[in-house]
Amino acid sequence: MTALADILDEYEFLDGDDRYRLLIDLGKELPDMPDALKTDATLVRGCSASVWVYPVIGDGNLSFLADSNAAITKGIIALVLKTVEGKSAHEVGATDIEGALAPFDLKNQLSSNRTQGIPNMIALIRDTAARYA
Repeated sequence: MTALADILDEYEFLDGDDRYRLLIDLGKELPDMPDALKTDATLVRGCSASVWVYPVIGDGNLSFLADSNAAITKGIIALVLKTVEGKSAHEVGATDIEGALAPFDLKNQLSSNRTQGIPNMIALIRDTAARYA
C-alpha cells in the first residue's frame, strides 16, 4: 500500500470528486476482513456507516484489519490506518493521528455524516494500542 505522504501529494492535486474516488480506492486496497471478525466487539461506535476494526499482532507490530459497509467510510478508515502502519503498539499509542490527518482537511472536504466517526476510529485504535503496549 502507498505511504501516507504519497497519498497526501496526490490528494492535494485533486478536486472534490476525485478526492472521493481516491479515498474509495484506498478502501479497496485494504486486506479482506473475514465476516466472522465483523462483530459487535469490533464495531466502531458513532459512525454513520458500520465500521469494523480488528487488531493483528505480528513481527512486533500492531496492524489492523478493517472494513465498512460504505465505500467512502472504508476509505476513511484506510486513511486513518495509514497513520499507524508498520508501528509497534507503543508507537501507535504515541502517534499523533489527528495531526497526520490534518493536511487532508477531511472535515471541510467531506460531509459531517462522513467524518463524525473519525474520532471514534482513532480512539479505538489508541485503546487497542494501549492494551497491547
